[in-house]
Amino acid sequence: MPPASEAPGKRSPLESFLGLFTEVRAGEGVTAVLLTVNVFLLLTSYYFIKPVREALILAMRGGAEYKSYMGGAIAVALLFAVPAYARVARRLPRNRLVVGVTLFFVSHLVVFYALSAIEAVQPYLGLLFFLWVGIFNMMVVAQFWAFANDVYSEEQGKRLFPLVGVGASTGAVAGSWLAGLLTDREAPLVDVYTMLLLSAGLLAVCALLSQLVHARESSRVPEAPPEPKAADKPKRGAFAMVLRHRYLWLIAVFSLLFTFVNTNGEYMLGRLISGDAKVQAKDEVSLADAVAWLAVPENEPKAKAYFEANQATDFAGLTFEGSRDQVAQALLIRERTKALISGAFSDFFFWVNLFGVLLQMFVVSRLVKYAGFKASFFVFPVIALADAVAMVVVPALAVLRIGKTAENATDYSLNNTLRNMLWLPTTKDMKYLAKQAVDTFFVRMGDVSSALLVALGAYLAWEVRAFAVANVALVAMWLVVAGAILKAQVALKAQRAAGQLED
Repeated sequence: MPPASEAPGKRSPLESFLGLFTEVRAGEGVTAVLLTVNVFLLLTSYYFIKPVREALILAMRGGAEYKSYMGGAIAVALLFAVPAYARVARRLPRNRLVVGVTLFFVSHLVVFYALSAIEAVQPYLGLLFFLWVGIFNMMVVAQFWAFANDVYSEEQGKRLFPLVGVGASTGAVAGSWLAGLLTDREAPLVDVYTMLLLSAGLLAVCALLSQLVHARESSRVPEAPPEPKAADKPKRGAFAMVLRHRYLWLIAVFSLLFTFVNTNGEYMLGRLISGDAKVQAKDEVSLADAVAWLAVPENEPKAKAYFEANQATDFAGLTFEGSRDQVAQALLIRERTKALISGAFSDFFFWVNLFGVLLQMFVVSRLVKYAGFKASFFVFPVIALADAVAMVVVPALAVLRIGKTAENATDYSLNNTLRNMLWLPTTKDMKYLAKQAVDTFFVRMGDVSSALLVALGAYLAWEVRAFAVANVALVAMWLVVAGAILKAQVALKAQRAAGQLED
């Protein structure tokens, strides 16, 4: 039910203020703010439960290994979740769908909170919750943008999506900061499980805001009747719809490729940061430091536990009494390495989020307005290509840190906005059904593809440069697909204008 752009009128003070970020016309301000606040709270709620997800799975024995395998499990789960969502979406009007699905996930958070108090469930809760979060965070975000696509016309979406995207960018930053503040290791304000209830509360507010947007837009412009479909055509599922339309499967391939490239880059960054951190930690922690640390009575049991856990691999043939100082030094090096890695990533994410918010607030809308959608669509892959080529030439952490900061900041701002704009000219069913399949399953398959490449690289003992070469090839394919998407979009618009577009 995208309303047509209203006739020019006098803008309210709110709309004049929003004009600092993008072009907002008279009558559009309130809905734009409601959607922006909605996605802000949605992302904040997700970042509230991320620490819970990490705490539950990493506290398990072998949790780090389980975590690395969960991408494939989530992809399999989405094969069932997406068709189930599609069946529900076909039966409900948009407000009941969006509100109902959001409250459905709210109820799950309450259930997980209750399960956290049952000791018998604890050994399995980490895996179950990690799987659930992998479905939740992809489906609710995809649903929000489908809803926004349904609210706005193509012309409105191109102007107002950059503003709505500010809510997503700032929500991620605010959620991370608040989660860190609330669960601070030194002085936590709430326990980790209470974060589930706080997240549930924010999601409930999101459901209310979605209903308000629907009510407001329905009162201004009555919801359009369903688009005519051939009576003898069977209703297709989400995946069948994607495969049927060239435009949709090109978006699916595009989503898989940019996720593949990004996840490869994250692997390279983690590998280089961890390698540098290990070297630095060994230089910083001396045997004298270990002796001084062992002099504190409560530290010796920690060293002994570390020795027993790693005797077979690191201390074969040794006894604890005969290697106390070396064991303590190894333990301190490990802890210092973890601290250096954590600090490096905290710094990296700070700059990524800062630049991402600034780009979203002041660059994205202007770039789309003055350079046009088509030119803007190639900015992100060109940055990713420059990053990959630079790593082929100089495979160093300093180079990758700069490249990945630019790449991720552009991904979280410009790319996130543009890839949601791709759905503006599609039908309602495509927005709610096919978009779920693309933004969940195909994005997750990009992560799975990267995991398979990393496994191959480990088997072949690849250096970081080899992964950069792989990214150059992948970005080249990505650029070809991006060009094909723009051509297919023209054809899809022509089909829809002629009344020939079927789901």
